[in-house]
Amino acid sequence: MYDEQGAEYIDCINNVAHVGHCHPLVVQAAHEQNQVLNTNSRYLHDNIVDFAQRLSETLPEELCVFYFLNSGSEANDLALRLARQYTGHWDVVVLDHAYHGHLSSLIDISPYKFRNLDGQKEWVHVAPLPDTYRGLYREDHPNPAEAYASEVKRVVSSAQEQGRQIAAFFAESLPSVGGQIIPPAGYFPEVAEHIRKAGGVFVADEIQVGFGRVGKHFWAFQLQGEDFVPDIVTMGKSIGNGHPVACVATTQAVARAFEATGVEYFNTFGGSPVSCAVGLAVLDVLEKEQLQAHAACVGSFLMELLGQQKAKHPIIGDIRLKENYILLSTDGPGRNVLKFKPPMCFSLDNVQHVVAKLDAILTDMEEKVRSCETLRPQPCGSPALSCPLLGAWLKSSPEPTPLGQATKPSLSDSKSPCCQ
Repeated sequence: MYDEQGAEYIDCINNVAHVGHCHPLVVQAAHEQNQVLNTNSRYLHDNIVDFAQRLSETLPEELCVFYFLNSGSEANDLALRLARQYTGHWDVVVLDHAYHGHLSSLIDISPYKFRNLDGQKEWVHVAPLPDTYRGLYREDHPNPAEAYASEVKRVVSSAQEQGRQIAAFFAESLPSVGGQIIPPAGYFPEVAEHIRKAGGVFVADEIQVGFGRVGKHFWAFQLQGEDFVPDIVTMGKSIGNGHPVACVATTQAVARAFEATGVEYFNTFGGSPVSCAVGLAVLDVLEKEQLQAHAACVGSFLMELLGQQKAKHPIIGDIRLKENYILLSTDGPGRNVLKFKPPMCFSLDNVQHVVAKLDAILTDMEEKVRSCETLRPQPCGSPALSCPLLGAWLKSSPEPTPLGQATKPSLSDSKSPCCQ
């Protein structure tokens, strides 16, 4: 990316420009369709059918009905409506620190937001984040997936004891705002069993992590096992490479229950010929440029280099890489997790450059810390820390944060021969 002075930045966080900023094939597809026809989906056009067909080829066959919208927030809002209509229930179970969108209905199911606003509604039930690094059950637990799923079961049982009925469990397939968390394998299938027994459905939010980003699979929920199938999948952001496109995929049973209301679903701009042309172009680029395999290769290389940094630097601090022409962000409850979600064309050279800069920043930070006169907070009433940098680190991170946690990307660490 370039600023108004022409300075060049490496973009490590833009998971909206999924196949690269202003990819010429995507731009061309939008331009050509705009010259022919762009109208609402009441007018018959092949693009919406072709796009639905192409998406269906990437998903389990049970997920065969598609609704097109303009944003991830719209998609999750529709998923909530679908779940409630299908189940006849109202309540929702979500993960702690989750974020599912900016609409009022989604703020209500986003602990990341509602805890700073009106608080938790009585129909929202929060389960622990399945974090095996700093959560209730960690990597040394004999079965963290079962343990975390049991927490969901406990939350559901508690809600039912109060006379509540569960409509849905919402979860990002890889919780993002919660700290780029990778749920233990087998967690989703067990959670789905508990939720479905309670009469609810499982909604997989793939808005930030889908479309080949995890490398091993096209969808992040597939990391949970080949046999696991959500009842509803929501898509956004990367689906249109910056163009406002979103989608909800669901089963025939859920869709029929929604249609039974007699109130049709209609979205003026969702599924327009141009939006679907863009979506088709993104899928074409992913396939032609083998970006899923590329993500696996580059992600593995990134993990390898960051593993070396973990051994070299025991802590991280409040780092802003923009000064080094690198765009990077933080996430997590403590805002102490570095977030890597670059466009899928992110290269091996980009990885080496970014990690070298990170190494230099951490080295400089540690040298400043060592130069401080006082390395520990003083007792109450004592002078403040003499090292502003250390003070900033202590405030931002309640306990030392190994770089291994700070560098769990959503890219897979699987090997691939398609690395370029």
